[in-house]
Amino acid sequence: MKSKTMTAIFALALTPVAGVVVLTLALGSGVASVSASSEDGRELHVTKECSEWTGAAGGFCTITSSNFARIKVGSRVYYDQAAGIPPGLLDSNVVLDAGNGNRAVGRCTLDLTTGLGLCTFSDGTGRLSRFNARVQVSPPTDGVNWHWDGTFSFSPRD
Repeated sequence: MKSKTMTAIFALALTPVAGVVVLTLALGSGVASVSASSEDGRELHVTKECSEWTGAAGGFCTITSSNFARIKVGSRVYYDQAAGIPPGLLDSNVVLDAGNGNRAVGRCTLDLTTGLGLCTFSDGTGRLSRFNARVQVSPPTDGVNWHWDGTFSFSPRD
Protein backbone atom coordinates (compact mmCIF):
# COMPACT_ATOMS: atom_id res chain seq x y z
CA MET A 1 0.00 0.00 0.00
CA LYS A 2 2.87 2.36 0.82
CA SER A 3 4.40 1.77 -2.65
CA LYS A 4 1.15 2.68 -4.45
CA THR A 5 0.76 5.89 -2.41
CA MET A 6 4.36 6.97 -3.11
CA THR A 7 3.92 6.28 -6.86
CA ALA A 8 0.73 8.35 -6.96
CA ILE A 9 2.38 11.27 -5.10
CA PHE A 10 5.45 11.12 -7.39
CA ALA A 11 3.22 11.09 -10.52
CA LEU A 12 1.19 14.07 -9.27
CA ALA A 13 4.38 15.98 -8.51
CA LEU A 14 5.73 15.33 -12.02
CA THR A 15 2.53 16.27 -13.89
CA PRO A 16 2.96 20.09 -13.65
CA VAL A 17 6.67 19.79 -14.50
CA ALA A 18 5.93 17.57 -17.50
CA GLY A 19 3.29 20.02 -18.69
CA VAL A 20 5.77 22.91 -18.53
CA VAL A 21 8.41 20.87 -20.36
CA VAL A 22 5.95 19.86 -23.11
CA LEU A 23 4.68 23.45 -23.47
CA THR A 24 8.24 24.81 -23.60
CA LEU A 25 9.24 22.30 -26.26
CA ALA A 26 6.11 22.99 -28.31
CA LEU A 27 6.59 26.75 -28.22
CA GLY A 28 10.34 26.63 -28.71
CA SER A 29 10.24 24.38 -31.75
CA GLY A 30 7.84 26.61 -33.71
CA VAL A 31 9.34 30.00 -32.99
CA ALA A 32 12.80 29.34 -34.36
CA SER A 33 11.60 27.94 -37.69
CA VAL A 34 9.25 30.79 -38.62
CA SER A 35 10.93 33.72 -40.32
CA ALA A 36 8.95 36.81 -41.19
CA SER A 37 9.78 38.83 -44.26
CA SER A 38 10.27 42.54 -43.86
CA GLU A 39 7.56 42.81 -46.52
CA ASP A 40 4.86 40.98 -44.54
CA GLY A 41 1.68 42.92 -43.84
CA ARG A 42 2.76 45.82 -46.00
CA GLU A 43 0.35 48.03 -47.83
CA LEU A 44 -0.13 47.38 -51.53
CA HIS A 45 -1.13 50.16 -53.92
CA VAL A 46 -1.39 49.36 -57.63
CA THR A 47 -2.97 51.18 -60.56
CA LYS A 48 -3.84 49.49 -63.83
CA GLU A 49 -5.36 50.60 -67.09
CA CYS A 50 -7.73 48.36 -68.98
CA SER A 51 -8.05 49.92 -72.44
CA GLU A 52 -7.25 46.54 -74.06
CA TRP A 53 -9.64 44.53 -71.87
CA THR A 54 -12.65 43.41 -73.90
CA GLY A 55 -14.56 41.60 -71.17
CA ALA A 56 -13.87 38.23 -72.82
CA ALA A 57 -12.02 35.36 -71.16
CA GLY A 58 -8.29 35.90 -71.59
CA GLY A 59 -8.59 39.68 -71.47
CA PHE A 60 -6.03 41.69 -69.55
CA CYS A 61 -5.21 45.00 -67.89
CA THR A 62 -1.73 46.53 -67.64
CA ILE A 63 -0.11 47.76 -64.42
CA THR A 64 0.77 51.47 -64.66
CA SER A 65 2.14 51.96 -61.11
CA SER A 66 2.95 49.88 -58.05
CA ASN A 67 4.51 50.52 -54.66
CA PHE A 68 5.85 46.92 -54.59
CA ALA A 69 9.01 46.37 -56.66
CA ARG A 70 8.11 42.76 -57.54
CA ILE A 71 5.02 44.01 -59.42
CA LYS A 72 6.62 46.16 -62.08
CA VAL A 73 5.03 48.72 -64.38
CA GLY A 74 4.02 46.83 -67.52
CA SER A 75 2.96 43.69 -65.61
CA ARG A 76 -0.37 42.30 -66.74
CA VAL A 77 -3.44 40.93 -65.00
CA TYR A 78 -5.17 38.22 -67.07
CA TYR A 79 -8.83 37.33 -66.46
CA ASP A 80 -9.86 33.70 -67.07
CA GLN A 81 -13.64 34.19 -67.13
CA ALA A 82 -15.78 36.53 -69.20
CA ALA A 83 -17.51 39.52 -67.63
CA GLY A 84 -21.26 39.26 -67.06
CA ILE A 85 -21.38 35.72 -65.70
CA PRO A 86 -23.20 36.09 -63.33
CA PRO A 87 -24.99 39.13 -64.75
CA GLY A 88 -23.60 42.49 -63.66
CA LEU A 89 -20.38 41.01 -62.28
CA LEU A 90 -16.88 40.07 -63.25
CA ASP A 91 -16.06 37.00 -61.13
CA SER A 92 -12.85 35.50 -62.44
CA ASN A 93 -9.71 33.58 -61.65
CA VAL A 94 -6.78 35.87 -62.41
CA VAL A 95 -3.08 35.60 -63.14
CA LEU A 96 -0.83 38.53 -62.30
CA ASP A 97 2.09 38.16 -64.72
CA ALA A 98 5.06 40.25 -63.61
CA GLY A 99 7.34 38.76 -66.31
CA ASN A 100 10.25 36.31 -66.26
CA GLY A 101 8.18 33.53 -64.66
CA ASN A 102 7.06 35.73 -61.76
CA ARG A 103 3.32 35.14 -61.48
CA ALA A 104 0.65 35.25 -58.78
CA VAL A 105 -2.70 33.45 -58.91
CA GLY A 106 -5.91 34.70 -57.41
CA ARG A 107 -9.51 35.69 -57.88
CA CYS A 108 -11.24 39.01 -58.54
CA THR A 109 -14.91 39.88 -58.16
CA LEU A 110 -16.09 43.22 -59.47
CA ASP A 111 -19.49 44.91 -59.61
CA LEU A 112 -19.67 46.13 -63.21
CA THR A 113 -22.14 48.89 -62.29
CA THR A 114 -20.17 50.52 -59.45
CA GLY A 115 -16.65 49.42 -60.38
CA LEU A 116 -16.07 48.31 -56.78
CA GLY A 117 -14.61 44.91 -56.04
CA LEU A 118 -12.19 42.62 -54.28
CA CYS A 119 -9.13 40.69 -55.46
CA THR A 120 -7.31 38.06 -53.42
CA PHE A 121 -4.07 36.30 -54.29
CA SER A 122 -3.03 33.05 -52.66
CA ASP A 123 0.29 31.92 -54.18
CA GLY A 124 2.59 32.31 -57.11
CA THR A 125 5.81 31.38 -58.87
CA GLY A 126 9.28 32.91 -59.05
CA ARG A 127 9.61 36.07 -56.97
CA LEU A 128 5.86 35.90 -56.22
CA SER A 129 6.05 32.41 -54.71
CA ARG A 130 4.05 32.26 -51.44
CA PHE A 131 2.55 35.73 -52.25
CA ASN A 132 -0.74 36.55 -50.51
CA ALA A 133 -2.72 39.74 -50.99
CA ARG A 134 -6.16 41.17 -50.40
CA VAL A 135 -7.00 44.38 -52.24
CA GLN A 136 -10.08 46.51 -52.67
CA VAL A 137 -10.74 47.52 -56.27
CA SER A 138 -12.02 51.00 -57.05
CA PRO A 139 -12.91 52.53 -60.41
CA PRO A 140 -10.89 55.16 -62.22
CA THR A 141 -11.08 58.67 -60.82
CA ASP A 142 -9.15 59.91 -63.85
CA GLY A 143 -11.18 57.92 -66.37
CA VAL A 144 -8.29 55.53 -67.06
CA ASN A 145 -6.56 53.96 -64.05
CA TRP A 146 -8.25 51.44 -61.76
CA HIS A 147 -6.94 51.19 -58.19
CA TRP A 148 -6.00 48.27 -55.96
CA ASP A 149 -5.50 49.16 -52.30
CA GLY A 150 -4.85 46.59 -49.60
CA THR A 151 -2.13 44.52 -47.97
CA PHE A 152 0.22 41.71 -48.92
CA SER A 153 2.45 39.18 -47.22
CA PHE A 154 4.40 36.02 -47.96
CA SER A 155 3.51 32.65 -46.43
CA PRO A 156 6.30 31.05 -44.41
CA ARG A 157 8.31 28.30 -46.06
CA ASP A 158 7.36 24.75 -45.09
